[in-house]
Amino acid sequence: MTDSGAVLPWLVIRQDDNGNRYRVGRYATQEEARRTADKLEDRGHKRLYWVERIGQTTRS
Repeated sequence: MTDSGAVLPWLVIRQDDNGNRYRVGRYATQEEARRTADKLEDRGHKRLYWVERIGQTTRS
C-alpha cells in the first residue's frame, strides 16, 4: 500500500543498454501498466520496458 491507501501491485521496469534496471512507475492494473510501457517503447528509444507484478520474477 502507498500512503494514500491505494494498492499498486503492477510495475513498469526499464532496462538500459548497460543492463541496469529501473522502476518507472507503479500502477493499479496490468492494463494501465502495459499502456504506459507501450507508450514509452513507442518513443523509439533503444530501451527495454516490461510489466511485472510485485513479487513476480519473470517478465510478462
